[in-house]
Amino acid sequence: MKNKTKVWDFPTRLFHWLLASSVPFMWYSAKAGGSLLQWHTRIGLLILFLLIFRICWGIWGSDTARFSRFVRGWAGIREYMKNGIPEHVQPGHNPLGALMVVALLAAVSFQVGTGLFAADENTFSTNGYLNHLVSEHTGSLMRKIHLNFFNLLAVFSAIHIAAVAAYRVFKKKNLVVPMITGFKYIEGKTAIHFAGKAALAATLLIAALTVAAVLFLS
Repeated sequence: MKNKTKVWDFPTRLFHWLLASSVPFMWYSAKAGGSLLQWHTRIGLLILFLLIFRICWGIWGSDTARFSRFVRGWAGIREYMKNGIPEHVQPGHNPLGALMVVALLAAVSFQVGTGLFAADENTFSTNGYLNHLVSEHTGSLMRKIHLNFFNLLAVFSAIHIAAVAAYRVFKKKNLVVPMITGFKYIEGKTAIHFAGKAALAATLLIAALTVAAVLFLS
C-alpha cells in the first residue's frame, strides 16, 4: 500500500519554481532589450540569491534537499542503474537526477557569475554590477561568454524537461505534482527530517548578505 509522504519542503519547492520562471525571463529580457535590460540585471540578483540559498540549503537543509543525501559518485550511479533504489529508501532525487541538479546549479552559477562582470556594449547603461572591478577587455570577454554559454544552459534545461516527461510517459511517475504539493505516494514507510526555522533563517541571511555585498561593491 502506498502512503502519502511529504518529501519536498516549501523552501525547496519555492526555489525550484522561482528559478524555473526566472531563467526564461532572463532569455526574453536579453532578446527584447530596452528597458527590460534593467530588469535583466535585477532578476540576475534574484537568481544569485536563489543560488546561494540552494547551496546553503543543500548543506544544512531538509534531508531531501541535502546534497550529501542524494549526490553519489560513479560507483553509486552504476549501482543505481543496475539495481535501482527503492523510493522509500531515497524518496527525493535519485543519483541520475542528482547529476542534473548539480549540472544545472553549476551552469546557472557560471551564467550569473559572468553576468555580474559583463559589459553592456550596446547602451553602456546596464553593465553587470561588478563590471567596474575588471578591465574593459575582461568585461567584453565576460559578455561574450555570458551570451554564448546560455546556449549550453538551455540544453541542460531541455534535457531536464525531457527527463521529467520521460518519467511520466515510461515510468508513469509524475515528478511535477510533488514539486508543487510537496507530497508523493510511496510504497513503504520512510523517515525524512525537515530542517527547522533556525536553519532557514541562517540560509536566508547568508543569501541576503551575499546580494547585499554585490550591491555594496557595485
